Amino acid sequence: MFKQQVFLINMLLMVLDAVCVIAAGYAAHTIRSYQSYWLWSMDDYGLALSILFIMFLNNLAMGKVGLYGDRRTTSYWKLAVAVFKAVFIDFALLAAMVFLLQDKEYSRSFMLYFAGMTFGLLFAVRVIANVYINEIAGKSFHARRLLVVGDGERGQIVVNALDKQLSLGHQIAGHLPIEGSRDACAKRLAELPSILKGEEIDEVVFAMPRDKPIDLEAYLDLCSKMGIPARVLPVLWHSNKTSIGVEQCQGIPFITLHVNNFGATALLYKRIVDVAGSIVGLTLLAIMYPIVALAVKLDSPGPVFFRQDRVGQNGRIFKAYKFRSMYIDAERSKAELAQANEMQGPMFKMKDDPRITRVGKFLRSTSLDEFPQFINVFKGEMSLVGTRPPTPDEVKQYDLCEYKRISARPGITGMWQVSGRNKITDFSEVVRLDCQYMENWRFINDIKILLKTCWAVLARKGAC
Repeated sequence: MFKQQVFLINMLLMVLDAVCVIAAGYAAHTIRSYQSYWLWSMDDYGLALSILFIMFLNNLAMGKVGLYGDRRTTSYWKLAVAVFKAVFIDFALLAAMVFLLQDKEYSRSFMLYFAGMTFGLLFAVRVIANVYINEIAGKSFHARRLLVVGDGERGQIVVNALDKQLSLGHQIAGHLPIEGSRDACAKRLAELPSILKGEEIDEVVFAMPRDKPIDLEAYLDLCSKMGIPARVLPVLWHSNKTSIGVEQCQGIPFITLHVNNFGATALLYKRIVDVAGSIVGLTLLAIMYPIVALAVKLDSPGPVFFRQDRVGQNGRIFKAYKFRSMYIDAERSKAELAQANEMQGPMFKMKDDPRITRVGKFLRSTSLDEFPQFINVFKGEMSLVGTRPPTPDEVKQYDLCEYKRISARPGITGMWQVSGRNKITDFSEVVRLDCQYMENWRFINDIKILLKTCWAVLARKGAC
């Protein structure tokens, strides 16, 4: 119900915001034309284009500053600041567009009038909407009355959330505290039928204690028989775990514990970028291959490519490709260098590794040795951005919490690579950065990491 109401409210606000921009545009044009009737006029096409540009851009900007969210706005100062930010973004981009098009006849005063009136109308509409939602809708005859049933802590969390929730009108009718022993909880729950009969209750929200299993089925049946909707806060949920969701499969509801921020749409976006990026990378690989292959062969005996088992998403083993940068017996002599490991943890890193060839040092300092991994990206074994793929020996040394870093597809580059990988010597910091990337993933973050990686490669910074 709340989700549908938020959608309807925000759709209505988007329409009203668009109407405000249209009204502000034509009002600004009228004022500017009246002031300089013989000196300035804008053709209908230019006016309509300016208004349409601001109208569509404004919806994006208003959403960006949080004005199409699910939380009620109670501070008019914060509301004014948010609207100002959105309008500033709108007209800064309009000014940039006019500058790029070199339209010298475009009136700057019209733009200022347009911006000022847009801000004024948008703010006025938002104030009216907030007065209605916060002061009128919640106190109306048809306001939805909710009863919270739960212990002190979890019940209060629900009450606080409902106080902040955007809706077409609701109020907390009461809070039935369920605390003490199991028998005491059952006794308080026994009061529920009489409360529902004697009070005006439109919905019941159950937020039961986590440490006292209580059979709710009878009370949920009671609500159903009386025609009163009921919500249940999952016992698994607590305030520092917000990654629980509910999904349906063939009509069966499942409570899902999300471990990262990768949804189906996110994975699709990543795969599209991975395929496009791998095609570019493979093209560059084909161009550089003859030169690099000749240099590797002349420098030391052995194959051009180095193939090694790596651990991918959730334990999948695949062959990772690199240009060979070490002597052919490097893996056998790794155990002899264990004492020189600069990393604290299962990952091995050594600044002046004697196993690296002369050409290998150049390949690593320029990150050219990584280009064959575009083969892995194209095959879907790796991603452009992700976590560093570990070796099976490294994974065997992981603690349970460290397995989380291999719960997503590994990448050629990632958070810790662009965070100064030469300076990081604690594996726990690598795990923290990898988990931070997965839990807070956004498409734009991948783009930022790719740009930082390109800069680091060109500047020859942070290579290991």
